[in-house]
Amino acid sequence: MLVQLNQATTPQNFSITATGLPVNPSTVPAQSRGPRPVVAVLGRPGRVAGLSAHLPGGWSLRCPDGLDDVRPGEIVLLAGTNVREVGMARAVLPARTRVVALVDDEAPPEVVAGVLTAGADVCVRGGQPAILASHLVACRRRDLAARWARIDADRTPV
Repeated sequence: MLVQLNQATTPQNFSITATGLPVNPSTVPAQSRGPRPVVAVLGRPGRVAGLSAHLPGGWSLRCPDGLDDVRPGEIVLLAGTNVREVGMARAVLPARTRVVALVDDEAPPEVVAGVLTAGADVCVRGGQPAILASHLVACRRRDLAARWARIDADRTPV
């Protein structure tokens, strides 16, 4: 496939706004079976305005009252967070819960490294809804892949 793309004589745009790619994943049909993914937004909800329009169909956003209100299976999005808040979230939440940290555009590398070291699964700078949505979808895929890997590991005889 790459050879065919490289042999094309006309310039093609392979960016997210290319005509062959869906710009808005919410136009993709929703999953028909299984639990619907939920993103629990903690912190400043204004930082994620417009995010729901970029999430795939069937996904939802929820603003829990605190870490104690996060339900099993939800992806936790800490909007406008710091290292201390990520460490606290990781200490309170089950290890299986995916934590996505949203930091400022100008956050220095030390903050990004600190957030990841404190236990965030993903650290996103800024908050452009399309980019944030793609990180959330990737986080969900990694979670599902890890669950399948654990199932296979549990079935292997000892």
